[in-house]
This record gives sequence, C-alpha cells and structure tokens, in this order.
Amino acid sequence: MAVGVNRKISAASARAHTRRSNQNTAFRLPPGIFKAISAILLVGLAAWAYQGLQPPAPKICGAPDGPSITAPRIQLKDGRYLAYKELGVPKDEAKYKVVFVHALDSCRHDASLFLPEKTAEELGIYLVSFDRAGYGESTPNLKRTLNSTALDVEELADQLDLGSKFHVMGFSIGGQVIWTCLKYIPHRLAGATLIAPAINYWWPGFSRNLSEVAYRQLLVQDQYALRVAHYFSWLTYWWNTQKLWPSFGAIVRNPDVFSAADKELFPMLAKRRKSYLEIVRQQGEFHSLHSDLNIGFGKWEFDPLDLENPFRNNEGSVHIWQGDGDLLVPVSLQRYIAGKLPWINYHELNGPGHLLYSDGIPDAILKAAFPQEK
Repeated sequence: MAVGVNRKISAASARAHTRRSNQNTAFRLPPGIFKAISAILLVGLAAWAYQGLQPPAPKICGAPDGPSITAPRIQLKDGRYLAYKELGVPKDEAKYKVVFVHALDSCRHDASLFLPEKTAEELGIYLVSFDRAGYGESTPNLKRTLNSTALDVEELADQLDLGSKFHVMGFSIGGQVIWTCLKYIPHRLAGATLIAPAINYWWPGFSRNLSEVAYRQLLVQDQYALRVAHYFSWLTYWWNTQKLWPSFGAIVRNPDVFSAADKELFPMLAKRRKSYLEIVRQQGEFHSLHSDLNIGFGKWEFDPLDLENPFRNNEGSVHIWQGDGDLLVPVSLQRYIAGKLPWINYHELNGPGHLLYSDGIPDAILKAAFPQEK
C-alpha cells in the first residue's frame, strides 16, 4: 500500500508556477503575420491610389446612358464620329473654304465669334467648325496622339467635299493644332491662320532662359499643372480633380488667367455661350480638357520652329495673331517664333489680351487671310 508524501509548497513558489503556466499558454501571433498585414495594407493603398488616378469612362453621345445627338456628324475611318457646324455662305458658292479648330473648353459653336456674317458674305467664306474629339458631340479618341486632330481635319474636309486644298484656322489650343496641320498635311492647305496659338514651353527651339522667363509669368497653379502634363501625364486627371490645391486655371475657369481687356468681354461671351456651354464637357473632362494638356504641353515629335514654308510660290499664306496683353500665351515667345520663321505674317495687337473677339478684330483677321481681288 502506497504511502503519500506530503510536501509543503510556499506561496511564492505557487505564484511563480502560476505565472509560468500563464506564460506558456498566452496567445502568440503566427510568424511573419506583421509582414503579411503590411503587404495587404500596401496593396490596398496601391489599389485605392490607382482608382484615384483612373478617369471615369466617358459618357458617349448616342449611348444609352450618354447625351443625345443634335448635330450633323460624319463617321471617321476608325469608327469615331465628328460633330460639325457649317457657317458663312453656302459651300457651293464659296470662294474660300475653311476648317476651324476650337480652343480648350469650347466647341463647334464658338467659331461664330470669329466669323461676322457680313464679312463672311463679303469675302465669300464657307466655314465648318467641328467638336474636337471628346468635346461636345464628337466621340472621344482614346488613342489620341499629336497628329490625330490634323488627320481628323483632313478627313472632315474630304467627307464634306472641300476640295484638294482648303484653309485652316484655329484659336488658342486650336491654333496650336494648326502647327500640326502645317507639319502633317501641308499638301492639303491653301492657307493657315493661328489666333493666339498656345505655346509649348518645352519646344526645343526656345532657349531655356527665354521659355523659363515666360513660364514664370503664368499663375503658379498653371505652372504646376503644365509640369504635371509634361513630365507626369498619367497624373493629369488626378491633379485636375483633387481638391488639395488649385488645378489648371482655364479648366476651373479662374478669371485671373485673363487680362483686364479680356474681362471686359465676359458679359458678351456669357450671353453668346449660354445656350451651349453645358454641352462642352458633357462627355467628361479627361478625353477633352485633360487630353488637351497632355498633348499640347507634352513631348512633341517635331519642333514648330523647324518648319519650312509650305507655300514657296506664294500660293498661300500663314498668319499669327497675338495680343500683347495676353496672360495665357506669352507675347515674348510668339515674337520669337515669328522672328525664327520669317515666312509667317505676324500681327501683334496693342492692348488686347487672349480673347481676340473685340469689335473689328475678327474682320481684320479674315481680311488678312482672305484678301479681295482688286
């Protein structure tokens, strides 16, 4: 028969034993769990950031959930549609046939600002204006490149039977597009007019000091926005939609980008544009406004300052019009371009800013480009 042995255990030993037991049974995280959690958080953050950088799908005109179609349109070879508007005299009676290219945050209707009816009839001008890709009722071009709009101009002219040669005219960013017409379709042009054409500060023909001084004259918010478009185009959508700091002035319609002379025209413009302003951005801002920044101020595959005269036999002419009070397009750079390209007819106006709509200016622009025979 076994005999039990009684042992006395001190209170301190009992407490120590209990602590060791609790330590041995405490919950322990699996090895590497913190690395796994960090990786999951990083992936989640990246996914959130990626979503913020991606623009929403455009609201295509004519689609079930898109805006309605009200304008005549042509279908391009790639399947896209261009909406257009015809102004001036009937096409079959015209002496001059012109394709007009509108500015940033504009549409086909804005061409009428540069085409006084009386002058159009006097000179025999037929003008067709179109919504550039993504604007108004024209299909966005998801594969837009530097030459895209020039090729759209050519195809529009062909489908509307404007003939083997036609004139082109553009304002602001639309004026910048005319440089691409002079580069890619010079054989189709009878003449070209650039009205306050936007300038890319990174064109190689500018000296660094010249372009830098002009660039520093812009609003600080525009300096940043253009640098983003040039160096980090994949951030353009995010930059111009975030609310932490101001985005590109013209996109948010900041009046400070305009001169005092420009602001005097605001009441007239508001009245003229009231009926169609809402259609300008109706398909979304990325494939219209933001695309303009990426293309217009991105890296170009040619330098306009290297272009040669497309009208060696004086069968046509090229004109640039610029206001010396323009706060959006530096007059110093426009003068430099005119000096480097002596075959361009440069017209500098004393007093006006960017908006060359003042009484008499559109008439002067037309009469210079389309002179009457004596």
